[in-house]
Amino acid sequence: MYHYSRLRDLREDNDLKQREVAKIIGTTQQVYSEYEMGIREIPLHKLIILAKYYNVSLDFITNLTDKKRKIHK
Repeated sequence: MYHYSRLRDLREDNDLKQREVAKIIGTTQQVYSEYEMGIREIPLHKLIILAKYYNVSLDFITNLTDKKRKIHK
């Protein structure tokens, strides 16, 4: 499984609890915790929700880049 370390970093940078982020993406705190730890693969549509919420690129969330490119609408 892939470990999404940036999910935790972004959540903590925004002073959010796991249960709050879980609610944003429509899942439980337990499932979200498994996403952060890499136990469970996070679906693309949920990653897109998080990228929009945090206003960063999917490349940043998935560690393909270190640049927090903002989403252009």
